[in-house]
Amino acid sequence: MVQKKSILELLKEGPVVGDGSMCTTLEKRGYCRAGHSSPEAVLLYPHAVRQLLREYLRSGSDVLQTPCFYSSSGQLEATKDSDSPTYQTEELSRAACAMAREVANEGSALVCGSLSPVESFTNGRNSVKARQEFEAQLQPFIEHNVDFVLAESFGHIEEVELCVEVMKQANKPIACTMKIGPRGDWDGKSVEECAVRMAKTGADIIGITGLFDIDTDLKTLKKMKKALDDADLHPYLMVQPLGFRCPEVEDEILGYLTLPEEPLALDSRVLTRAEVHKFTRAAYEIGVRYIGGCCGTEPHHIKCIAQELDPERKRPVPVDDMSPAYGAFLEMSMVNTIRNKAGNKKFWDNVNIGSGRPWHAACSVPLTNTNPAK
Repeated sequence: MVQKKSILELLKEGPVVGDGSMCTTLEKRGYCRAGHSSPEAVLLYPHAVRQLLREYLRSGSDVLQTPCFYSSSGQLEATKDSDSPTYQTEELSRAACAMAREVANEGSALVCGSLSPVESFTNGRNSVKARQEFEAQLQPFIEHNVDFVLAESFGHIEEVELCVEVMKQANKPIACTMKIGPRGDWDGKSVEECAVRMAKTGADIIGITGLFDIDTDLKTLKKMKKALDDADLHPYLMVQPLGFRCPEVEDEILGYLTLPEEPLALDSRVLTRAEVHKFTRAAYEIGVRYIGGCCGTEPHHIKCIAQELDPERKRPVPVDDMSPAYGAFLEMSMVNTIRNKAGNKKFWDNVNIGSGRPWHAACSVPLTNTNPAK
């Protein structure tokens, strides 16, 4: 087997493409529960999880994350109903590690061990218990020798700092992301403060994950980049955006979770491929070098990220044989109006898409909740 480059070696050469949504996509396919991330699919429906990981690999992902988000003991207990089996952090994480490595080795992808926020900190600020939960999440990643570790989608900068401190036990490259918008974290810490404090943990890669619209993400990333430059701090920047539009929640601390359509009626908001191309280029120009996806991003979205960054990555995108960027194969269509769109970047970048629902509003009124713990 050819020796794979490390995540830091890849980032030094150019941009890196992550994978996309796991639980949200599996819920649509009938393998996860709606309303919360339920990682038990790795045990109950491993074939479905492997298939989705393979689709991300084919779409151009350089990294596959372990599909065990929200597998901490507190989260599993909080989301368990009386009729469900009891799952343990360790069994979920070990199964996720083995599965991610199996699929990653079908190509040249790296495996990232993803640690999630814990209930003991979010609702109790119990640092001792939180540390124990982070250590329990981390141990299977050490045992399975993942390529790097990620503290993913945190709402409190203090919890990020605690998690990164624990992750250093793995002696692996470290990434961390927060689910914040222009208002900052859930305790009111500014975007700029969060960026600087994340960098000062010693993490190699820092950034944000999806809770807001892609245009909101770009605003947040610009603030982060300026704050880091002003502080003379230079970690790699990453972003994992949502796969749907939600501009009306920019000032909501919980972002898209306040939408009345969440979680079962978001379909009309899904990002178009052209929107993903444009977002990817804009994020890259800000200085972001790791771009993947969060809730709602599907394999075809990841494909667009990889294709947009093709000039910089200089790595083949496997799916190009059947689905090249901007529909190059449309030139073989028997319909004139479709043939004219073949590979037509200008057309797809500027098409004014419709929803097909003439009596529906463009945006919704968020169901405001100012307390993230409730």
